[in-house]
Amino acid sequence: MKSTAEPEDLAVRFEENRVRLRAVAYRMLGSQSEADDAVQEAWLRLSRAGGAEVENVGGWLTTVVARVCLDVLRSRKLRREEPLDGDDALEASDGAEANAAEQELQLADSLGPALLIVLETLAPSERIAFVLHDLFAVSFDEIAAIVGKSPAAARQLASRARRRVQGTDAAPDAGRARQREIVAAFLAAARAGNFEALLSVLDPEVVLRSDATAIKMGAANDLRGAEAVARTASTNRQQGARLALIDGVVGAVWSPKGKPRVTFSFMITGEKITAIDLTADPARLAALDLVVLES
Repeated sequence: MKSTAEPEDLAVRFEENRVRLRAVAYRMLGSQSEADDAVQEAWLRLSRAGGAEVENVGGWLTTVVARVCLDVLRSRKLRREEPLDGDDALEASDGAEANAAEQELQLADSLGPALLIVLETLAPSERIAFVLHDLFAVSFDEIAAIVGKSPAAARQLASRARRRVQGTDAAPDAGRARQREIVAAFLAAARAGNFEALLSVLDPEVVLRSDATAIKMGAANDLRGAEAVARTASTNRQQGARLALIDGVVGAVWSPKGKPRVTFSFMITGEKITAIDLTADPARLAALDLVVLES
């Protein structure tokens, strides 16, 4: 039977893994502060466990960090707006730690900003599977336990994410960025009640549709034409909507008191919004992967 490790021993074993854990967490979350929080949580859990029955401390800590990151990705209500870059990946350090950090992040950093843009669009489980397997060589058996799926399903998650990453080039990235700009412009105009600005991003034949729950909440349905949609866009719910990723696609969500009540999905053709779909059904909302992009 294993005995509980001494606190000093645990601290040494944790420090041996800290750099790698921070690298893993940063690539999952895209935020150094959140990555540091995830690593700190792993240390707290290791301290509470006392090291008992932990055969592979590095693997155990990686699993804990991944699960913490998965929870953050699933419940995140705010994402940083400024672009991410490799310079923020780790704070300044010296000696062996700096060298180790550089080695751990070499592959991930070499993929550059395009990877970070694509990772932002992935569902949480896809992002976890891709980062752990493709960037840090964690087995699918281990990933399966973290995301709560079979090894085969975990492999499929990583495969879907990999296809999206491998298909990334300047044109798709620019397209995603432009879609985000268009939706953001629509939301800003709606908040300001700027009718002309709303018309500038709406296709003349735009249609707005709402599900049954949204209609019961007072939302309009089957509105057609830019003027009609622009008029209703200044209602309270749309004024309160925030830019978000909905299953990896740019959209918006109205979340009074932090609880998602209505999502806004946009179809964009060229430079114009051609359709807006409002979803408020609780069951459908619960099944969506929502990441709010602005406060």
